[in-house]
Amino acid sequence: MPATYEKIATTTLGSAQANINITSIGSSYTDLRLVLSGTNATGNQDIVFQYNNDTSTNYSFTYLGGTGSAANSGRGTSTSNIQMNAGAGISTTIPYMALVDIFSYAGSTFKTSLSHLSNDQNGSGSVVEIVGLWRSTSAITSIKIFSSSGNLNSGTSATLYGILKA
Repeated sequence: MPATYEKIATTTLGSAQANINITSIGSSYTDLRLVLSGTNATGNQDIVFQYNNDTSTNYSFTYLGGTGSAANSGRGTSTSNIQMNAGAGISTTIPYMALVDIFSYAGSTFKTSLSHLSNDQNGSGSVVEIVGLWRSTSAITSIKIFSSSGNLNSGTSATLYGILKA
């Protein structure tokens, strides 16, 4: 990573868990980057995230994806989380890779994010890009990552980086 990236936290699950929580995020960076890799205990479930334990319908997202044989797009409005894969099924055995850039996370405006997730699944995988919005002016101090149903498998890993002077 460039010198402007500083690792804030890393979590690798030693057993299947319902979620990964990254807490106590300081405000000394301009932006954040979340890197996530793993599998789900239940196949074809969405990977989602929330900020600051906000379970209200303060989130929205728009996505564009493809499988190599079909393209898809859509959006979610007034949702209780932001999806990382927008219906692109996640395997129980073949890992996905996700990058989430969170912009001006400590500022006093609504928070935007740009996600990229890809999963191969031995030729039947997909790629999806998602623009997310959290309608809150609060600084982001925690991120909860979880599956829409079931657990994240053992070995799933999340690393959060702070970006200095982006």
